[in-house]
Amino acid sequence: MASSVGNEKSVNPVLRISHLDALELNKALEQLVWSQFTNCFHGFKPGVLAHFEPEVKAFLWLILWRFTIYSKNATVGQAILNIQYKNNLSQTEKYQPLSKHQKLWYLIFTVGGRWLEERCYDLFSNRQLQSFCKIKHCVNFGAGLLKLCGLLNFLIFLQKGTFATLTERILGIRSVFCKPQSVRQVGFEYMNRELLWHGFAEFLIYLLPLINVQKLKLKISSWCSPIAGLSNSENTLAAHCKECSLCGEWPTMPHTIGCSHVFCYYCIKSNYLLDMYFTCPKCGSEVHSLQPLKYKIEMTELHA
Repeated sequence: MASSVGNEKSVNPVLRISHLDALELNKALEQLVWSQFTNCFHGFKPGVLAHFEPEVKAFLWLILWRFTIYSKNATVGQAILNIQYKNNLSQTEKYQPLSKHQKLWYLIFTVGGRWLEERCYDLFSNRQLQSFCKIKHCVNFGAGLLKLCGLLNFLIFLQKGTFATLTERILGIRSVFCKPQSVRQVGFEYMNRELLWHGFAEFLIYLLPLINVQKLKLKISSWCSPIAGLSNSENTLAAHCKECSLCGEWPTMPHTIGCSHVFCYYCIKSNYLLDMYFTCPKCGSEVHSLQPLKYKIEMTELHA
């Protein structure tokens, strides 16, 4: 009963964009499977799969073929888009699954063809004998002819909308929808989120250059740290001269700006050039004059 009902399913033509989407999904799946497989060999010696890469890929594609085309008459990309392969050689217009011969030839053309192309390239790439050169030219000519036929088939597909690949046209297999397609409901929620995000990002790109981040950060740090009392005595200056108020390290070429705190020359100079209204992050004093520190500091005080 189930087989008879399956054979009576009507055929629904597939849109061109659905054909192309299914092909892209198949390529993405193959890349994902290969990347996940190679991640298992990161701890091994580099290049351990280089000599057997065509065979390993063929084995992985064979597994994919077994659980997609052979068992479900559809690739993973087609299954996601509710598409199946139909035996277009049958005389009836009702849905007919692929025959075993079509499935086997599909395996030979896809998996075997890619394996042969990669293995032939490895075999003839470093051969300099005359006989190998002739075989290499024949293989290159055949590969170029197949690509030309594939291009012509793609142009015909764009015109008529059937047989997206050369393999499908040769084997007589056609992509059809499993179920009748209803009117597609277009949702604009995702588009609205994208437009909102892009508008917010453009606003930030315009606004951020107008904000003096360095001054804002120093202002916040001055609010968080206790305000020190101002004093011009040498003892108070000596108490602060062991640490740069900006970088927190031993001051290199120590300078003052008129308050009791000390800065590295390069720290205070770069900040002052960036902001003409720079203030001390410790006490909030403005830069009156950039003067070198004349108080003598012994290096033994560094470890005090």
